[in-house]
Amino acid sequence: MHIDTITPADSAWQAQALCAQTGADFFFPEPGSSVREAKRICAMCEMRSACLDYALTNDERFGVWGGLSEKERLALRRTSD
Repeated sequence: MHIDTITPADSAWQAQALCAQTGADFFFPEPGSSVREAKRICAMCEMRSACLDYALTNDERFGVWGGLSEKERLALRRTSD
């Protein structure tokens, strides 16, 4: 019997990210709600680029990651293809 294992991505950056100290409500708002506060927090975060890399690599479809909304990440993905 062969069992594939999934090696988790290096997530050390997550413990240092400002969102870990803030709470998920800002970063996963209700549909149609503003993401302005989440983006403001992301703009101050030193882990922003690691977060965005993680979101793009793992195809995160919901929430604000690395300072970008779902739509902004989709647009970024389209321009880099």
